[in-house]
Amino acid sequence: MDKSLRSTLYKTVVDCRRLLERDVARQLEGVYGIHVDGTIEPLAEMTNLDAVGCADRKAIEAAIRHEEMVGASREEAVERFIRETAFTTLNRLAALKLMEHPSRGIIPQTIGAKAQSKGFQQVSLVSPEAMRGQPDGGYRLYLEIMLDDLSYGLGVLFDRTLPTSIIFPTVTTLDDVLDLLNDPELTAAWGEDETIGWVYQYFTPGELREQVRKESSAPRNSYELAFRNQFYTPRYVVAFLAENTLGRMWWEMRGGDTMLVDQCQYLITHTDSNVAQAKRDPRTWRILDPACGSGHFLLYCFDLLQIIYEEAYDDPDLGPGLQAEYPDLESYQRDIPRLIVEHNLHGIDIDPRAAQIAWLALWLRAQRAYLELGLKKAADRPRIERSNIVCAEPMPGEYDLLGDFCRDLKPSILEKLLREIWEKMELAGEAGSLLKIEQEIRGTITSAKQLLESLPEGVQLTLFGPQPAQQLKLQLDRRELDDSDFWDQAEERVLAALRDYARHTRENNRVTRRLFVEDAIQGMAFIDLFQRPFDVVLMNPPFGAASVGSKEYITKAYPRTKNDLYAAFVERGLEILQPSGYLGAITSRTGFFLTSFQKWREEILLKEAHLIALADLGYGVLDTAMVETAAYTLQKGAQKHV
Repeated sequence: MDKSLRSTLYKTVVDCRRLLERDVARQLEGVYGIHVDGTIEPLAEMTNLDAVGCADRKAIEAAIRHEEMVGASREEAVERFIRETAFTTLNRLAALKLMEHPSRGIIPQTIGAKAQSKGFQQVSLVSPEAMRGQPDGGYRLYLEIMLDDLSYGLGVLFDRTLPTSIIFPTVTTLDDVLDLLNDPELTAAWGEDETIGWVYQYFTPGELREQVRKESSAPRNSYELAFRNQFYTPRYVVAFLAENTLGRMWWEMRGGDTMLVDQCQYLITHTDSNVAQAKRDPRTWRILDPACGSGHFLLYCFDLLQIIYEEAYDDPDLGPGLQAEYPDLESYQRDIPRLIVEHNLHGIDIDPRAAQIAWLALWLRAQRAYLELGLKKAADRPRIERSNIVCAEPMPGEYDLLGDFCRDLKPSILEKLLREIWEKMELAGEAGSLLKIEQEIRGTITSAKQLLESLPEGVQLTLFGPQPAQQLKLQLDRRELDDSDFWDQAEERVLAALRDYARHTRENNRVTRRLFVEDAIQGMAFIDLFQRPFDVVLMNPPFGAASVGSKEYITKAYPRTKNDLYAAFVERGLEILQPSGYLGAITSRTGFFLTSFQKWREEILLKEAHLIALADLGYGVLDTAMVETAAYTLQKGAQKHV
């Protein structure tokens, strides 16, 4: 996407955001009695609301209270609800616009001609009774039907049961927003997979970024950290890094015999590698972007993986295993997009909006691949069942729900372990991928075992929860040490209990608990992601100071790289790689010459890794970020000496 088209899209997104936020604020105040200054009128006085309206008001209020529980003031919580509602609406409309584009053919024309769109006209002819009597002729109902249908495959992004879906744009606002999205000058944008990522980046008001930077030199919370470091990575940088990590790995496995040599413009084909790469079934490869934003690195990896999968089928070493499962090439090719999304591509972000957008972008890319294979009908396309894009969420703050679940856990030590890990996960939203949760779990188990070993025979120890008023007593018995099966499988048992906990919370339908459930599920997904190492880590990590809430943890966990987040991300990235795995990053170039990064250079880049490629890029690469950058790729393992 060229600069002129991006400028047009930027203006469109800003105009849409202002229209939608103004509309949401008016409805929030006029219909539901919730004011932008944080004032909430008593529900008993809202005589304009029927039973459904009262339920909606309670759901909105619960969402606002949920934001307050994570540190927002009432006024900030209302402001965030307005912004999130507007963002949700714009995302969905942009997604429909992308889906109806001929290059994907996922849905019939739905918003391209507004109420005259072919999809709506067809439904109106088939179901005239459903549309009759609707104030707008049924167009809103049609859009809601489309969103409900898409929610089965794409989950929360189209889930209209969430509080941020309650307020739908008024007829006038919807009409104005669709006019902006259907501007002929934007036609080319809707054919690009990365457009949804630009919508995400452009939505955050520039004045909000400037305001928080003036108020604090460091992010005060994860909410600020998410948008302070929100800079788009240019495609040529993405290509340089992906080709010299993922592409290089396959090039080494194939001894240079791959189409990637011709198709990858930036692939450096030399043999100065630490360790020769043994061939492996591509379905076992794990690629991670630990600060994924809207998924640009993962989208490019999708393209490379398509070639890799195609070549693996005829590979003399890998082919027999693939051919045994897919006897004919056609069935194998049909399944490649699903395999890539479900097996290979992983992403983490502290911003739930980013995680949703990244998942949508990958799903859209897969749909394009299906269409390229001639699968025009959605029913003919393999269904993608799983996303590996995760929001780094703490196990949430409604502490009583954890007590409900833990009460009957056996042995009792499992309750203690669960509570301690639950508390450690509070840092997930602040530290994101830098939280060494897999190490925290092992450390917690070791400490618990040592505690029980210290108890005299026949003596029980009573512990109290973090808030004495709750009097959460845990009876620990030394005899539990005799349960050797538990300690042999302690980590698996703890993880299984956490998964049960996430599932358990689904059963309650109260809105406050619904929000809690989503947090718990994301928290468990975050933990699961780090149970196995990765083959490739690619990133444009945040830079600068850690957020106030994570500073103490990062200082302790990353003593060599605590001075800047990007250095800590590189250290963490190498840590979670397989031996001889690859890391690619674009960061500030300061780490390569400032004395404060000496340990990073000497102990990490030169001892724990092997430099493969380095590009000194200078200013003007990361959009509006005033930082000189460098892009580089590393291979995990000791530096070669010749």
